[in-house]
Amino acid sequence: MTANGVVSHEPEKDLHRVLLLLDIQVAMLAAPPVGVPASSTVRTNLSRILAHARAAHPPPLIVHVRNSGDSGDPDEPDADGWQLIFPPLSGEIVIDKRKNNAFAGTTLDKVIPPTAEIVVAGFQTDYSIRATCSAALGRGNEVLLIKGAHATYDRIEVLHGGGITPACRIEAEIEAELEEAGVHLLDMKDLPNLFTDR
Repeated sequence: MTANGVVSHEPEKDLHRVLLLLDIQVAMLAAPPVGVPASSTVRTNLSRILAHARAAHPPPLIVHVRNSGDSGDPDEPDADGWQLIFPPLSGEIVIDKRKNNAFAGTTLDKVIPPTAEIVVAGFQTDYSIRATCSAALGRGNEVLLIKGAHATYDRIEVLHGGGITPACRIEAEIEAELEEAGVHLLDMKDLPNLFTDR
C-alpha cells in the first residue's frame, strides 16, 4: 500500500477491464436494520463476482473503494463498520472516499483509464452506485452493472403522504435510470464470461 492508501497494481493486470467494488464494508452487510435489507443475497453475489474476477486470466484490475463516514457513523474511519468485507489481495487497489461519486476527491481517475470497461458492484444503489456510474459514463468508460450485486435501504418518504418505498423498488428505478443513460445491465447468469473476451 502506498502512502496515499492505494495498493499498487501489477503490470500483468488487464487494465482494459476493471472490477470496481463500492463501499463493500461491514456496516452495509450487517444484518438489517444496520445493513441493507438484501444483505445476505447481495453478499453471496458479490463474493461470486470477486472470485470470478480473481480467477480470470488475466484478471481485471480490482479496485476496492471504501466510504469514510462522519464521526459517529457506522462507517466512521477505523470503526468496525468501516472495514472492507473482502480483504484486498496483493495487486488490488484500495481507495478511500468521502463523497458519493468515487471519482470526486480521490485518485480513482488516475487508476482507471477512460478507455476501460468498468464492472460496478456494491452500495448504495441510489447514492454511490448512481453517482459513480454516471461519472464513469461522463469520462467515456463503458459501464456494466450487475443486478443482484448492488443494494440500498428502504426509503422513508417525507413528502406526498409519507410511507416507505422498498429498497427493491429503488434499486429497479436506478437500474432503469442508469440503463437509459448508457449503463449495460447484466444478470448473475452472465458472470461466467464477464471477465473474458466477448
